[in-house]
Amino acid sequence: MDEDIESINVVPLVDVMLVLLTIVLTTATFVVTGRIPVDLAQSAQSAPATPAPVVLTLTRDKVLYLNDTRVAELEQALAAFQREQPVTVRADGTLVLTDFVELVDRVKALGFEKVALEVRRT
Repeated sequence: MDEDIESINVVPLVDVMLVLLTIVLTTATFVVTGRIPVDLAQSAQSAPATPAPVVLTLTRDKVLYLNDTRVAELEQALAAFQREQPVTVRADGTLVLTDFVELVDRVKALGFEKVALEVRRT
């Protein structure tokens, strides 16, 4: 048993790395798409799908985005959405409270009642 090891068998290491790579690539596609793709069955009696929330983002420079698209006129941008859809407001933490309140008031004046604020949990 005094023999020196002249080479290392790397085949098991490569096998493990390939399995890990497969797992990472598989889960990365689920994260990017946000859901597992399925072909849903059809039914004559089904509940209506809940609409995705409308996301308004107000940056520290007071630039307004609607679903990650910059908008100049809030009323015109929200005209395409149903008034029953929930609206999530993301406001920069450095903004003055009145800027956020004014935005929420403008959204509610357009007929949207379900307005929520997105915050980061500490």
